[in-house]
Amino acid sequence: MSFQMIAGQERVKQLLQNSLRHSKVSHAYIFAGPSGTGRRQMARTFAQAIYCETLQDDACGTCLSCRKVEHGNHPELFWVEPDGASIKIDQIRELQHQFAYRSAVAGTKIYIIHEADRMTVQASNSLLKFLEEPGSPAVAILITENGQALLPTIKSRAQWVTFTPMPADEMESILTAEGLSKELVRCAVQLTSGIEAARTLSQLNEFAETRNAVLQLMKDAISKLPVIGAIQQKVIKTNVSDHMDLFFDMIVLWLKDIIHICSGKRDRVVFIDQIDWLTTQAFTRGAGIWVECMEKAIESRKRVRFNANAQLVLEHFFISVQKA
Repeated sequence: MSFQMIAGQERVKQLLQNSLRHSKVSHAYIFAGPSGTGRRQMARTFAQAIYCETLQDDACGTCLSCRKVEHGNHPELFWVEPDGASIKIDQIRELQHQFAYRSAVAGTKIYIIHEADRMTVQASNSLLKFLEEPGSPAVAILITENGQALLPTIKSRAQWVTFTPMPADEMESILTAEGLSKELVRCAVQLTSGIEAARTLSQLNEFAETRNAVLQLMKDAISKLPVIGAIQQKVIKTNVSDHMDLFFDMIVLWLKDIIHICSGKRDRVVFIDQIDWLTTQAFTRGAGIWVECMEKAIESRKRVRFNANAQLVLEHFFISVQKA
């Protein structure tokens, strides 16, 4: 895959391509940034470009080396993923063991460590020695959401490459052009940091189901209709119960929409298909009440994360919205 096929991250692409053009590829990189910003895809494309037999500063995608990287069977490219909750020292030792073998084709070996911040202390110390003395020409790419969690000595020996969230309106334009639902996309881009994550989220059945549950329950609560039965039917006994963080995140977006309407910022509304209903309700309560409801939603999400009974938390939250 060419760099140009990756949406966004123009500064990152320029940095990596310049290093290829001038034969100044670093021995180690830290790809740091939020999940969904294309770090993994960029790492794969960078590896393709290093091995590409046709182009100097990009991946042609068609030569034998590019196709081997794309299909995950290039003999000089190694991926390390967390084994359970962490990356263990045995995994780094196995990587070192693989590098000890003589390469079938003279050239650079590349290893990519995904979620590098999840390395144990022992694994990190072992990797540090490997960074300093790989034994053969090598390029390391450490992918992480929390680069600050890496050992200072590892950070000091690698080039930091920062991935930034793509603007929501840019992601929305690209995804709706692909034919995805505008209503779902507009919500998904507010809850993710990159286009790949937004695309995946907006295509999940659970996402649409969660959105529908939020709409019905919030409407029922504000209209002071019974909600206990609806909570059972729409959340507890459905797949939505497995996505409570997402459920409360959507409620926060919904309440933000009302606050935007109160502030005269209708263009910032996320639930665009509900704007007429939201407008009729926005001024039935003061803006301060809506802010309080939003704070309660955030607090409820925290309680569920700490294993409070989800049904009781939901009942308490929606009853408090009715009373507001």
